[in-house]
Amino acid sequence: MTWLVWRQHRGQYLIGAALLAAFAVTIVVTGTQVADQFHAAQAACAAGHGCQRLGGLFMGSKVVGLLVLATLGTPVLVGLFWGAPLVAAESEAGTTQFAWMQSVTRKRWLAVKIGWMLLAAAIWGGVISALVTWWASPTNAEQLNQFDPGRFDIMGIVPVGYSLFAVALGVTAGALLRRTVPAVAVTLAGFVAVRVVITLWLRSHYLSAVTVTSSVLGNYGPQGAYWRLASGVLGPNGQPLPQPNNALYLDGVPQTYLPHACTVMYGPNPPDNPPAACAQALSHFREYLTYQPGDRFWAFQGIETGIFVVLAATLIAVTAVTLLRRDV
Repeated sequence: MTWLVWRQHRGQYLIGAALLAAFAVTIVVTGTQVADQFHAAQAACAAGHGCQRLGGLFMGSKVVGLLVLATLGTPVLVGLFWGAPLVAAESEAGTTQFAWMQSVTRKRWLAVKIGWMLLAAAIWGGVISALVTWWASPTNAEQLNQFDPGRFDIMGIVPVGYSLFAVALGVTAGALLRRTVPAVAVTLAGFVAVRVVITLWLRSHYLSAVTVTSSVLGNYGPQGAYWRLASGVLGPNGQPLPQPNNALYLDGVPQTYLPHACTVMYGPNPPDNPPAACAQALSHFREYLTYQPGDRFWAFQGIETGIFVVLAATLIAVTAVTLLRRDV
């Protein structure tokens, strides 16, 4: 059965391996250049010759930076081209009926074919993620923004979970619809919908966020990387202040909440320090910051990967029930 799977899908596997190899060569060559550029900038900064930002993912080459960002969509490719046709194409051609009437049982057919596809998907997502994580490590150290959706979703272990989910979704769609084109459409729409829901609404709640407050006259900020969820100013009553777009602000406090003594701070040549009455009024306001600490990055990676693995397992179970109970 394993030899049959290889014979049927060797073209897909070989194309995927060739694409991975080309991507790996590009990333290794340019990643070495990026690392050298980053270390040279660090050395110049330490020597007092000026510190400069390196341009994030686009330092060194905008083309490679765009290629790295494009890996956001690579997990769904295995769902579209490997998962969706796996059962649907054979149902359309009627080859499943022939296979199941031979010595191969439905259960074995399902386990072997889906097992190899899931393994290939895990390797696909893992290799791409490992390369991107290594390539982006200098910019992560510089910008401390690995929680950003454009970074978090392409690094670490979550691309493996995304790839497994994409394949499982494609297989399930194909088993239920029995047509390749509709299965591809459902796979794409379902993958995007689930990713958007989890990224925008669920991810920030994996662990309880940290909220800190400080005087608006200070300049507090967490050390190192963190994911900002909310921020603003609390009034003397402890409630967040509205932030109208057309208002003037002093240390984040709208002018309408401050005494007349603060007016001098809005002129063309404001004094270095606010008048005593203004400073006294400002002391009653506090700024707040709600965030996820950067040291939770791997915990969030593990939680999200686990979610997609569970979703993939559920979909495979649905596929198994569908195929094992189907008459033909």
